[in-house]
Amino acid sequence: MEIQIYDSYLPMGTLEKKQIVDFLHQHLDEFGDTKEAIKKAIEYAVGESSVVGGYVLVGSVDGKMAGAVVVNRTGMEEYIPENILVYIAVDAALRGQGIGKQLMKKSIELAKGNVALHVEPNNPARFLYEKVGFTNKYLEYRLIKN
Repeated sequence: MEIQIYDSYLPMGTLEKKQIVDFLHQHLDEFGDTKEAIKKAIEYAVGESSVVGGYVLVGSVDGKMAGAVVVNRTGMEEYIPENILVYIAVDAALRGQGIGKQLMKKSIELAKGNVALHVEPNNPARFLYEKVGFTNKYLEYRLIKN
């Protein structure tokens, strides 16, 4: 598998961004967000909307997008992890072939500092996260203000 890295040093074009947004929106299944939210996370990751940035990884098999990861740097390393893994998705037809694991390992390798992620208890991807070393130390509570 080939992995392409996008960040503030190697920005992506408008068409590439749209393809990644569409891919993540489709393959995150019920664990995803709106296309606009995904687009904002990508823009943050590649430094289009922030000086903090992050990176986006796109894994391809035979020239076709097979998986994607979005990591945002927090800039808050003294009190929360330096990186948030916002999205990871693998084409449903290619799951179970190690693509997600390769992308996850490359994401961890590129991260400067600790990495956090949020996962719903019923998301089967949580087993992948545990395999690569993530642990569940905290409960997260959110107050959603209307």
